[in-house]
Amino acid sequence: MAYLGLQDVNLTLAGTVLFDGISLQIEERDRLCVVGRNGAGKTTFLKLLAGQINPDRGVLSRRQGLRLAFVEQEVPDSQGTAWEVALQNNPVPEGLDEWEHQRQVAASLTRFQVDPEASFGELSGGSRRRVLLARALSSAPEVLLLDEPTNHLDIETIRLLEDTLVNARFAVVFVTHDRAFARRLATRMAELDRGKLAVFACGWDAFQERRESQLLAEERQWADFAKKLTQEEAWLRRGVKARLSRDEGRVKALLKKREIWKNRRQRWGNVQFRLTEGPRSGDLVCELFDVSFSWAGTPLLQDVNVTIERGDRVGIIGPNGSGKTTLLRLILGSLEPQTGTVRRGAQLAPLYFDQLRSQLRLDRSVAENVGDGYDTVTSGGRQVHVLGYLERFLFTPERARVPVSVLSGGERNRLLLAKLFTKPSNLLVLDEPTNDLDGETLELLEALLTEYEGTVLLVSHDREFLDRAVTSTLALSGQQVVETPGGWSEWLAFQERMVHEKTATLLREEKSSSPLPERKASDRPRKLTWKEQKELETLPVRIADLEAQQKSLYEDLARPEAYQDGGELAQEKNSRLVAVSAQIDLAWARWQELEGLRDSP
Repeated sequence: MAYLGLQDVNLTLAGTVLFDGISLQIEERDRLCVVGRNGAGKTTFLKLLAGQINPDRGVLSRRQGLRLAFVEQEVPDSQGTAWEVALQNNPVPEGLDEWEHQRQVAASLTRFQVDPEASFGELSGGSRRRVLLARALSSAPEVLLLDEPTNHLDIETIRLLEDTLVNARFAVVFVTHDRAFARRLATRMAELDRGKLAVFACGWDAFQERRESQLLAEERQWADFAKKLTQEEAWLRRGVKARLSRDEGRVKALLKKREIWKNRRQRWGNVQFRLTEGPRSGDLVCELFDVSFSWAGTPLLQDVNVTIERGDRVGIIGPNGSGKTTLLRLILGSLEPQTGTVRRGAQLAPLYFDQLRSQLRLDRSVAENVGDGYDTVTSGGRQVHVLGYLERFLFTPERARVPVSVLSGGERNRLLLAKLFTKPSNLLVLDEPTNDLDGETLELLEALLTEYEGTVLLVSHDREFLDRAVTSTLALSGQQVVETPGGWSEWLAFQERMVHEKTATLLREEKSSSPLPERKASDRPRKLTWKEQKELETLPVRIADLEAQQKSLYEDLARPEAYQDGGELAQEKNSRLVAVSAQIDLAWARWQELEGLRDSP
């Protein structure tokens, strides 16, 4: 029996039909990615599967005794320590005693780099989400529901979550805007579109191709239908003949066609991004010289030197708590460095997208947030009615009149972009703008940024977005800022190259300090000595131990606390990582040498 099932389910909320006869089954080890435009009902769909909402009609079936965990999009304001929150709503799974369950909860918190004694309410958004993920994974679920799980996480934690889920034995149903995350995990795709649910037995890339073919076929089908309807309407207008009794059937068929056309599922429009560009800035946008900054005595940035020029599109990455937002505020001037200098260019007109969306008033309507009390806004140098402007961002006149508090996360992000884009700018500063946006809107935002003639500073955990949108990357690590050309992929290649070069240097130093004796021409292959045989037998164990140390060091370096107190711990761990990597290479080389001797005639 399937874990979960939907059969001919209908659901209407606030007068909007979200689900119209949808059906689905969730099987063991499914990894189903649910996509759809903002407002299509993705979060409601997960809540339906979780049993938090009942359908108006249809059947929701669940296997008896099913263990289900749900990590919701909005982080709750829970009280207590991270340890206490991780144990809330987390009963001891069948087959485990309480001690073993608590051990698994502790291990899960450690894996996600969370201090169990930290106050949950004082943690950052990313750290709170890690606590909730640790709780869900330690509950031994058979089905795990995830609603935008990568929001507010740093890239290393996202990769850790991917590694955990790709090897999981339970089923996962997830909603995400992160294309790299979906590409890595999804074994099936489900799209919510205009009340219907289409399921595709394929991963992300194949889904994109099949979906495009499906939409083109649908457009051709409706074009043929519209042509036939027009012909029938023309026949009816010709007059008396149509009213003869023998033609009543044809008239009824025409009336039915009219009803079908009226009730057809119309394609959603596309967001129309258009920036109002400000005056041209000077060549220099910002220069940081030996800048240092600390929060509450904890160093975040130390002796940072960065130069940003007009037209640069700069991505900023780093672990949660490493100082990405602080760096943005130093560049903008809302913070001043404690040591060092910041020189800002002339005629800067910045726009700042705040990841917390604090510029939005939740109690005011969508239109009031954008219009600020006026009926018109400026777009592209022209005055346009605020309702017409909002339609470019897919807010209907009816939706434009609702309070912001009822909008989905993606709709709120679209609204903030709409509000900002009415103002002239030559410097876009975007702090996690991709959270909750649907795929089509993301692609349009990418295109906008690549065509923008001003300067872009972009903090994002979305690896594919970074690869497509930026021309260089600033990576924060150990209070330092390292700049590389290109996006995330280029930065990852740079990291791997640095580790390889350090390992090669250590290998050369090791060989030069203990040179091997020159082999005589009369030397012949020989059998292993007793001592060499014992060494060969122990080498696999040693290699496994070294590789476990290497993995642990990589995990330690992904933790924000490694970069506190001047980053001394991070430097120590990095030096140890280089040494362990070199020892692994030496151990493999020795194993190959001894294997060769053993196999020689």
